[in-house]
Amino acid sequence: MKLGARIFKTGIAIVLALFLARLMHMPNAVFAGIAAIFAIKPTIYRSYLSIIEQLQGNIIGAVVGVVLVMLFNNNVLVVGLGAIITIIIMVRLKLENNVSLGLVTMIALMETPGEHFLQFAGIRFSTLLLGILSAFIVNLIFLPPKYETKLYNGISKVTEDVLRWVRLTSRHAAEHQLLKKDIITLKERLLRVNEFLSMYKEERSYFKKSSIDKQRKAVVYRQMVTLLQSSYDILKILHRYEQDFRQLPHTISEQLQELLDSIMGDHEKLLLKFLGKIRKDSEIESIQLMEEQRNQLMEIFLQEVKSEYFPSQVQQFHFMRLLSAIVEYQEQLQHFEKLLDSFQSFHKDKNEVNVIEINEE
Repeated sequence: MKLGARIFKTGIAIVLALFLARLMHMPNAVFAGIAAIFAIKPTIYRSYLSIIEQLQGNIIGAVVGVVLVMLFNNNVLVVGLGAIITIIIMVRLKLENNVSLGLVTMIALMETPGEHFLQFAGIRFSTLLLGILSAFIVNLIFLPPKYETKLYNGISKVTEDVLRWVRLTSRHAAEHQLLKKDIITLKERLLRVNEFLSMYKEERSYFKKSSIDKQRKAVVYRQMVTLLQSSYDILKILHRYEQDFRQLPHTISEQLQELLDSIMGDHEKLLLKFLGKIRKDSEIESIQLMEEQRNQLMEIFLQEVKSEYFPSQVQQFHFMRLLSAIVEYQEQLQHFEKLLDSFQSFHKDKNEVNVIEINEE
């Protein structure tokens, strides 16, 4: 487990919540610390959404607790009944993520002393709200997350691993069982990259101008992730129908390798171009040749089909599925090149890429 900013922010939020609760002489300041733990989120925007949902959850838990105590006292069976009612209400209102805090609020209020119950309940409810507010302040001020760096490095590392496997598999050099395990790992890493993309888009800019600039960049990053998904789809097809592709004619196998190498080479060059490591006015030559290579591959395939080389129609369908995935990959690459050219040609002073490359050794 890596020590991230969220761990430190959780600690700071607990300290702030306890400090403010004691400064205001609130009894049972520990409840403020508990509420702060639940309220820490990875982005400011999610923290904002969370504070609204947690307020609703707190109110539901508080109302259920107060009503049950007023009607039936705070018997342990009544507390259990209150927990069931709170969960049902929050699930119906689609507040499942904040059920825990709602239950904490309900139990905290129902366990207050009998005399002056409403007064003590109000103080404890305020203590919990103070903890939520403390977590939001910490999220807003301390250690703002750098999701752009995490996003780019995630895309770069996963792309590097996927393309390496595609090169090996297209040459029938990959170890089947090892690749099978790595495909599952790559899927998990791809999901993580999509999470980083969502978090990056959720980060709010303080000024409208900078928000528009960020939206332009978010479009480019979204296309990077789409392109990565296309390359991953090709890897899955190559792995799944490995035995069929081993039986392809030598001419088709060679053309397939050349086409994939061209597309993947340009994919890598465009990622470097995004960082400014390749001149912006440089052309990606092979993109102009891809359509011709693809057409040649299709012609050879059709010739082999006519000569009845393929032993079964199933093998033909598997190869056609691979061709379809390659066409999709190629089109996504061409779209990415257009987006990148537009991104780097207009608003040059505002489209700065703030990414720190992380080399894992």
